[in-house]
Amino acid sequence: MFENKRILVTGGTGSWGHELIAQMLPQQPQEVIIYSRNESSQVAMSRQFEDERLSFCIGDIRDKEALTRACRDVNYIFHLAALKHVPVCEDQPYEALKTNVIGTQNVIEAAIENDVEKVIYISTDKAANPSNFYGMTKAIAEKLIVYANLLRSETRFVTVRGGNVLGTNGSVVHLFKDQIRQKGQVSITDFNMTRFFLTLRDAVTLLFKASEESVGGEIFVMTMPTCRIVDLAEVLIEDAGVLNVKLVERGIRPGEKIHEILMSDYESLTTVIYDEQYLVILPTLNIPGLKDRYSTYPPVSFSSFSSTDHLMSKEEIRHILRRGGFIS
Repeated sequence: MFENKRILVTGGTGSWGHELIAQMLPQQPQEVIIYSRNESSQVAMSRQFEDERLSFCIGDIRDKEALTRACRDVNYIFHLAALKHVPVCEDQPYEALKTNVIGTQNVIEAAIENDVEKVIYISTDKAANPSNFYGMTKAIAEKLIVYANLLRSETRFVTVRGGNVLGTNGSVVHLFKDQIRQKGQVSITDFNMTRFFLTLRDAVTLLFKASEESVGGEIFVMTMPTCRIVDLAEVLIEDAGVLNVKLVERGIRPGEKIHEILMSDYESLTTVIYDEQYLVILPTLNIPGLKDRYSTYPPVSFSSFSSTDHLMSKEEIRHILRRGGFIS
């Protein structure tokens, strides 16, 4: 898919961007453009990869003119840029709106203006029945991405929705490990809290699969394993070998859920099972050819996909942490 192609990655200096680039470069792209705001992160990333096919462009997705220039002669766009921390978006909703919604609209318009082949938008489980402003902005952006397929252009737009990815910036794994080592205690929002989890490497592998097989307009949902946050903390404590580490319940922050869902009951009405790794949510909008493309796939037999379902055992959590390189 990417051989001899030019790819632009918005917000490409983050954790997702690093893994995306690491897996993309062996596929022999002509050029990968990292479009982001942070100069220092771009310099660090350039030194890390030392690959002449990587180019770096300082810019903000809020700046439509600069974004449009950066998209010239680009074949694919991976749209990763976002304000993603729930408390930050609750405290500064105007900023979250400008980046996550207006910024996504700018990506759509820049892609169409430059005849980009496909835009792949990375969304989150928090967009399903959103309870916080971050989730609301991502849900609106999903709607914009779906609708963009009706704008009478050749550009195709697709969404990939995932849950928490282990090892990304701000991940609870890094936070818990630091707290174990430095404080001798782990702060947990709620002892009943559950979350979806996947390693960054697996998440990007799935992302590429959805990118290649999508036709535009659908939302690919990664079927991710789930776990209790308390169990995750206890596995990390056991691995650290630190004695007398306490678990402290701190209470829910504004907008946080005890449990997440990857698919709402409303979305289940138009969702099919694509394979063991994906569900595909089809839009209620009539996008030509889309329903026919997925007509042979079975509809889901359940009304929602919750992080309370199929919880991992501690041994399964330990296995996924080892695969991600977080414990020995």
